[in-house]
Amino acid sequence: MKKLFLLPLCLLALVACNNGKKAEERAQHERDSLMQVIDEKETELNDIMGSINEIQEGFRQINEAEGRITVANGNPEAASSRDVIRENMQFIQQTMQQNRDKIAQLKQRLKTTTVNVERLTKTIENLQQQLDEQNRRVQELEAQLAERDVQIAQQGEQISQLSEDVSGLRADNEQQQQTIQAQDQDLHSAWFVFGTKAELKEQKILQKGDVLKNGDFNKDYFTKIDIRIDKEIKLYSKSAEILTNHPSGTYELVRDAKKQYTLKITDPEKFWSTSKYLVIQVK
Repeated sequence: MKKLFLLPLCLLALVACNNGKKAEERAQHERDSLMQVIDEKETELNDIMGSINEIQEGFRQINEAEGRITVANGNPEAASSRDVIRENMQFIQQTMQQNRDKIAQLKQRLKTTTVNVERLTKTIENLQQQLDEQNRRVQELEAQLAERDVQIAQQGEQISQLSEDVSGLRADNEQQQQTIQAQDQDLHSAWFVFGTKAELKEQKILQKGDVLKNGDFNKDYFTKIDIRIDKEIKLYSKSAEILTNHPSGTYELVRDAKKQYTLKITDPEKFWSTSKYLVIQVK
């Protein structure tokens, strides 16, 4: 009878022990599940915060690039400034596109996440506002740069036109100077010749006792001089006679040690006032 009484007690103890183990296993499983959920939420939160930080860093870099463009835009003529503006505008466009993509990804995650949805929604809205504001500033900056490029192009055309005008004026001035010099040279030019009677006749300078009667004489036989400079003409002859008409008192024939004549013009302006051609007959 005692054995029969103990057997049910043992069975009850065994059942109670098994039930305790199962309860403990269930509790451990619930703890593991909870920790997994916490870990997943923490990982998701870290991912979200990482994306937000990257977006904020993109905004900061864009602001710095805008500052560099503003500084470079103050010296638009420099080639280095144009390179800075171009490179930073490309950087801004790329970074803004990256921020757009990241904000779009956050909005998509908002549909499935359980991490403080209300706060995350406000954060994303704030990021979108910053992106819109930055996009507006960039558009204004692009408009300013485009207007500047138009002004530079217009200034370049004006400068080119001015350069052409200056070149034209310089060419005209050079031509005028050449004309003035030529006129001045002609104004102060004269021609002389000396030769024997036979030589003068041969060149038709002397015809029937008249000097330079007709215009068909050989002009190439004359020597051209500048009356302001050439005031003495060596005749290499002991006999000399001036055949053309020149005012007396404006010249003199002087003999040298060899008794050869030299014509010295003492008053060039008056001497050449009657004729720019001088003909001297020598023997």
